[in-house]
Amino acid sequence: MSRKWGEMSASHLRFAGALIVFLGIAATDAPTGEVPGEPARKLILSAPVTHPDWMLRDGVAWGPDGVRHMLDMCKASGWNRVYWRALDGGRALYRSALMEPQGKWDEDNFWRPAAPEDKALVEKYTGGMSEADRAALLAKLERYNYAAFDSLAEAIRYGHEIGLEIHAWISINEDDHAWGIQSRFNQEHPETRWRKRDGTVYHSQQSFAYPEVMAYKLAIVEEILTNYAVDGIFLDWIRTGDVRDNPQNDAEGVADRGYETPLVEGFKTRYGLDPHDIPNSDERWVRFRALPHTEFMRGVRTLATAKRPGIPIAVLVMQPWGYRGMQDKIDGNLRGMLLDVETWAREGLIDAAAPAGYYLEGGSTEAAYRALMEETAGRVDVWMYEWVPDTVEDFTQNFALAQQLGVRQILFWEGDYIDARANKESLQAWMRAHAQALAPAGRP
Repeated sequence: MSRKWGEMSASHLRFAGALIVFLGIAATDAPTGEVPGEPARKLILSAPVTHPDWMLRDGVAWGPDGVRHMLDMCKASGWNRVYWRALDGGRALYRSALMEPQGKWDEDNFWRPAAPEDKALVEKYTGGMSEADRAALLAKLERYNYAAFDSLAEAIRYGHEIGLEIHAWISINEDDHAWGIQSRFNQEHPETRWRKRDGTVYHSQQSFAYPEVMAYKLAIVEEILTNYAVDGIFLDWIRTGDVRDNPQNDAEGVADRGYETPLVEGFKTRYGLDPHDIPNSDERWVRFRALPHTEFMRGVRTLATAKRPGIPIAVLVMQPWGYRGMQDKIDGNLRGMLLDVETWAREGLIDAAAPAGYYLEGGSTEAAYRALMEETAGRVDVWMYEWVPDTVEDFTQNFALAQQLGVRQILFWEGDYIDARANKESLQAWMRAHAQALAPAGRP
């Protein structure tokens, strides 16, 4: 089963419900009110939280009371690890010296497109959502100024108080989101953006091949590690910005980017070849384009070791059946995303990895998990990625598959969906009964 996706958070696009993967595993006859005996092996249950998305839910307060509600819902669901979103596109949801705070969107944005061709594109993504409805949603998104409220600091304070781990979720590979919330860095450095094989320059995506981009991205991680007592770093590589640049891959699913000057000239020096004269899928060229991302991950590990020895680094990456946008194929991590996850695992640059759950034909939760286990050669903890279940029966299927595969942790995408579940309390009780307790947050 597949889900439309354009590098936007699910609730930004207002996709209804969660993706259910039916795997033919028999559900137990769980009662809806009470929880039966203890499961044989409990799992770590976790979820990412995007504060601006959850604020779109009815009755959620701005400020500390809203964060308290969000984390209370996570705690009640047995989600003991919470991945709190630190960036929304190129804007900060914490107190940053590097980025503007999230608040007002740019004048030309996904919800209020200026060009006729962009209006047609938005129609495809939003399924005919009216202009008035888009304007109303944008007004909701712009109600709050994150310069006045540090959501990450409050999440850590209250999360630790109630025994949750709070990890910083950093969408490191985007400098916009759909479009309209660009980073200051992107606006000031158009010369360092991604470039396609045909010379087309991307609207916002920044190339790690430029030293100034590398320094900026590492500075974001350092700023969070220095100023916040996060329990881990969760680097999201699959969000890659402005949907007007789709497709970002060729017909084979190979990344059609990386043709920036430093990479082209560096490849010429190493191989004596112009990459424009060889196939986009040439293995040498693919691996060469992946090198800056690996160098970045080495920098993250160095920073983490220096600032917070032992702090875990996890990544959200792709799988061989992935897609973006309007089902544009992504051929896995190395070829499709220019991410050498195999090397990251071999060098000990990551502690855990999750495969994003967006599948073309042939993909599934199990297939994605097995593929990432093979790619990392079992060197890191691979999580199962699922959508927040609708029912007790759905969760029971998720849990049974995790037990079958030997999974230790399930990542439920995305936290705010729990507030929309009709049977929320019984579902939460059932998940809580299957959740592994963790050591007190903020401690080794």
